Amino acid sequence: MQQTKRTKLTLAALSATLIAAGTATVLAQSTAQPIIGLITKTETNPFFVKMKEGAQTAATKGGAKLLTGAGKADGDNAGQVTALENMVAAGAKTILITPSDSKAIVPAIAKARASGVMVIALDSPTDPVSAVDALFATNNYKAGQLIGQYTKKAMGSKKAVIATLDLFPGQPVGIARHNGFLQGFGTAGITATTTEQIATGVACAADSFGDQAKGQTAMENCLQKNPDINVVYTINEPAAAGAYQALKAAGKEKDVLIVSVDGGCAGVRNVQAGVIAATSQQYPLKMASMGVAAGITYAKTGKKVAGYTDTGVTLISDKPEAGVTSKDSKFGLANCWGQ
Repeated sequence: MQQTKRTKLTLAALSATLIAAGTATVLAQSTAQPIIGLITKTETNPFFVKMKEGAQTAATKGGAKLLTGAGKADGDNAGQVTALENMVAAGAKTILITPSDSKAIVPAIAKARASGVMVIALDSPTDPVSAVDALFATNNYKAGQLIGQYTKKAMGSKKAVIATLDLFPGQPVGIARHNGFLQGFGTAGITATTTEQIATGVACAADSFGDQAKGQTAMENCLQKNPDINVVYTINEPAAAGAYQALKAAGKEKDVLIVSVDGGCAGVRNVQAGVIAATSQQYPLKMASMGVAAGITYAKTGKKVAGYTDTGVTLISDKPEAGVTSKDSKFGLANCWGQ
């Protein structure tokens, strides 16, 4: 009987010790400085530069340590995989990523998540979207729709001969913006879930990789293919600037309507100057700051964020069209990013 009492007392003491140790571990985890990683497609694109700035500001404010990395160029999956693996090894418990290759990055993300890391996609979804814990991004289909609706109104009864300067094949952001533009313009049979890039009504489609020089070359090639092009949709504003240079060199800059997506400061100034008729503005700083906040919460409480959060989009134009909601370039400049 005495032995049984001693055994019960010993077990009770051991249990109390384990509970205390567990509590101490939880407290240590919640008070340690959270380490958060941010992996962008490139280091140089103003969109991602602003995203990095937003993440650093939010991390500093929240007492977190921010690790950053990027691919060498848009489409560099290997560089992003290396950055992700290095961040996991460095102790990051949340990693924010703008995937360059929506499918190829998935195995590396799965490995990170299996080790307890929360992974949040920013701006660009993975394929499948469920490969990450959450997505904070512009509704890219809506961004395309807005400029498509604007273009339809601006062209009126004039026949549109359309060139699309896209991203590169298979990228979900590029497909969503392209298809959204055509749907907004009035092309039938396209929805937000259409996964193939639609060619209906497009006189020339070319890949620009979101780059100004490549956008200029793509526009030159499209003009050779069809010199009657009078509408140009571009995946982003650097590609739009390249398209304008090609049109100007051909003496056609005043005869062609250019619309785009991004809302960077340089792009909004091009709206002011009449280079771009309208652009759909997105908000990278918001994406990054929300991602960092979610990472800090996870580090402190163990609670993960889930699902898709729309970070907003606004049509910017100084030549508004009836029935299409927009803001002017003054608003655009007050909310833009980059130089």
